[in-house]
Amino acid sequence: MITIKRTTKETDITIKLAVNVAKDKQQIGIETGLPFFDHMLNQLASHASWSLCIKMKADLEVDDHHGIEDVAICLGQALFKAWKKQSNKRYGQRLLPMDESLTQCAVDLCGRAYCVTNLPFSQSQLGGINTEMWDHFFYTLAINAQMCLHINNQYFKNNHHLIEGAFKALAYALKEALMPASSITTTKGVL
Repeated sequence: MITIKRTTKETDITIKLAVNVAKDKQQIGIETGLPFFDHMLNQLASHASWSLCIKMKADLEVDDHHGIEDVAICLGQALFKAWKKQSNKRYGQRLLPMDESLTQCAVDLCGRAYCVTNLPFSQSQLGGINTEMWDHFFYTLAINAQMCLHINNQYFKNNHHLIEGAFKALAYALKEALMPASSITTTKGVL
């Protein structure tokens, strides 16, 4: 279990993460003070086969930015530690349908951080969270996990399905990328 703690004047966050956990051994407990954010993080952990515990206190009276950003920082740092300590497949991808929404996600656990997202929300808030925060969450996660992340929604009608599909697609892409490697994953000798 990897533990990351971050305390600032704006947030106090503790994250515990274990990857490649058997379904019957998973432990998920997420308390951010933002129920919709909890729901998305629960989807990520459940579908990626992670044990994930997050405790967040943040200045939510200001807005949603500091808490969501700092969770992404901490989760990214934990994910980086997880993929660096084992030989894994490195690449993962998923084309995920969620009702009328179709989203593709691809990841490369490579040490070269990059993020491209295409999440064309048709409303400015969802579940009490500014929809601009989702692009920022994925960007911050990718930078701190030192992974290359692409999330591309191809079409949607329902904003809830758009973001939940993105989190689930990310979960399955990461699940694949974090599987133990059976052959070399780079010709450079090191990532």
